[in-house]
Amino acid sequence: MCRIKMLNRVSLDGYFAGADEASMGMDWFIHDPEVDAAAHTMGGRMEMLLLGGETFRLFERYWTPFLQDPHAPKHLKATAEELTAMTKLVFSTTLPSSDWANTRIHRGNLPETVREWKQRFRSDILVLGSGSIVQQLALENLIDEYIFIVTPVVVGGGKRLFPDGTRFELQLKAAQSFDSGNILLHYERKKGN
Repeated sequence: MCRIKMLNRVSLDGYFAGADEASMGMDWFIHDPEVDAAAHTMGGRMEMLLLGGETFRLFERYWTPFLQDPHAPKHLKATAEELTAMTKLVFSTTLPSSDWANTRIHRGNLPETVREWKQRFRSDILVLGSGSIVQQLALENLIDEYIFIVTPVVVGGGKRLFPDGTRFELQLKAAQSFDSGNILLHYERKKGN
């Protein structure tokens, strides 16, 4: 059985997206290539990406132009190619279709579908962004590992990764700090909760 791993940036006050719609709620990120490389290594090799419709649209708009751009920075083109090669399992009731390679759109029961994929798929599955997906899967105990990039910023509002009243325990697997002030935390869900 594969494992489901979640990777998200979070502010010190628990937001994964700020309130600023113009920047898609990400203007507070402190980007650091060292953090990105470490998170990639920590997550391991993934062949499937699990996304909500909103996050998928954002990824598709941002990453697909790098595929055909001969002047694209090498690291961005490499990431775009990696994401394109992955199977993208997208849960959306409003997204009709996508031309992005290896994309499968589902409208059915999220927990039930994910349970089936966990049984059938050999490689681990990565959830990026997709707060509503994370929340639903966390409540169903379907996320095995949580990887957080904690950014030293208090956002003050926006979208919380976990709504009030959510409670479960995690066990620390690894922690790493960076000169940028970001901290990378890798947790595993404690058994029995």
